[in-house]
Amino acid sequence: MIMTATFSHHVRILAISCIAACAFGTALPGAVRPAEAQTVAVMVNGEPITDLDIEQRMRLDLISTHKQPTRQEVTDELINEHLKIKEAKKFGVDPTSADIDGAYSQMSQRMRITPDQLTASLEKQGVRPETLKARIKADMVWGSLVRGRYKEKLQVGERDVAEAVKAEGGDDAAQADAFEYRMRPVVLVVPKGSPQSAMDLRKKDAETLRARIETCDQASQYFTSMPNAAIRDTVIKTSADIPAPLRKILDDTPIGHLTPPEVTKQGIEMVALCGRKPTTIDTPQRKEMRDKMYQKKYDATSNAYLAEIRRAAMIEYRQAGAENSNAEERSGKKSKVRRN
Repeated sequence: MIMTATFSHHVRILAISCIAACAFGTALPGAVRPAEAQTVAVMVNGEPITDLDIEQRMRLDLISTHKQPTRQEVTDELINEHLKIKEAKKFGVDPTSADIDGAYSQMSQRMRITPDQLTASLEKQGVRPETLKARIKADMVWGSLVRGRYKEKLQVGERDVAEAVKAEGGDDAAQADAFEYRMRPVVLVVPKGSPQSAMDLRKKDAETLRARIETCDQASQYFTSMPNAAIRDTVIKTSADIPAPLRKILDDTPIGHLTPPEVTKQGIEMVALCGRKPTTIDTPQRKEMRDKMYQKKYDATSNAYLAEIRRAAMIEYRQAGAENSNAEERSGKKSKVRRN
């Protein structure tokens, strides 16, 4: 299962929210009673959504957004996810447990913690890890389905991008700021669990090498022969592919020299800048506009698709009284809903 850009974006946002929750969150009050866990609140095409599902998602949304959602908002969210997953299965989009666990692990890596630590943090706040994994799965399958079924419709023309950039004040001067960078990542390995003194020593080695190396050939010779060091194959990126802070570093680095050392999980990493030349392939402004236009198309297509399958769905509210009318009915649309 290949995660889509849209899914990755959602996961990054959720991961950032969870970072704050892990750092500052405390256990949320109000344990779920056993009877609640067995109570079916809604049936969606014959599949149940329980009070426990709703309670858990309300907790997750609270720690993710720091806003208390209403029960109806969360119920609608879960209904939509059930419909997305079922629709995706019709087209063979059905990730395995290993796929979901992999995405969960990637989220924890972005938060610089282990999957077990993420699980412990969620449980401390009264949220089961399965609740987060269910949300991840829905985002994953829906993004893949929409992008797969509507690939042609979602395409953004380069002429449209250029016109949109120009309309927002972009001009040829911005094109002059676009470069193609040829780079070779290098690393001075520091074994996991090494004392801080070992890391400090490798930093000094890195600074010494920065003062000596003036060409990529020299970098290759040094890092190929050094123990516990490595130099990777050449990577070619344009300005549009590189975050602004890194672009600034690369633009300030002389050709053939190394960028300032950075501490990572592997040890001390740098980049040997082998080439930098102007390019007309793309610019950060164009990429930003292209992504913005694509997202607008994706959102419109996704919303229309979801509305279509929701109109055809059988949604049955089991709880008497309160929340027994769905979003479609409140907006005046017809929906197949039975009430007990």
